[in-house]
Amino acid sequence: MVRPTKLRRIECEPVVSHFIPSEKGIEKLEENILLLEELEAIRLKDLEGFEQYQCAEKMEVSRPTFQRILLSAREKIADSIINGKAIHIQGGNYTKNICNVKCNFCNHKWNESFENLQQIKDGEYTCPTCKSTKISCLKQCKNKFCSKCSKINL
Repeated sequence: MVRPTKLRRIECEPVVSHFIPSEKGIEKLEENILLLEELEAIRLKDLEGFEQYQCAEKMEVSRPTFQRILLSAREKIADSIINGKAIHIQGGNYTKNICNVKCNFCNHKWNESFENLQQIKDGEYTCPTCKSTKISCLKQCKNKFCSKCSKINL
């Protein structure tokens, strides 16, 4: 059985989702899909200038995983520039934060993505153990998005 892919933490979402070469007609244009975690790897390493271990820590992945993400991103960008392909930024396995949460009914504790916790407001998200909707962030998140988590508490 294959292990599920761990969510990669990103801090920035792109301002635009497409880059298109100006010399070719859009209808015939090939494109590369650049995942959001690949864009984050490029931003951290090439734009911000962090060392690889710092980038891996920020994205909450191992160094080898970060290296694979970065190489994939660079290959897609190089292919697009050299061969005149469009770049479409979308999708991936990412989150803006991993929160430490607790069920207020059964006291079960686990880690959850910030995006999933936003479903609490609609009563769609439940405790995996007892199915209660009484869930709150433990406010022990080490990331700057924790202020958003505290607004989710029921």
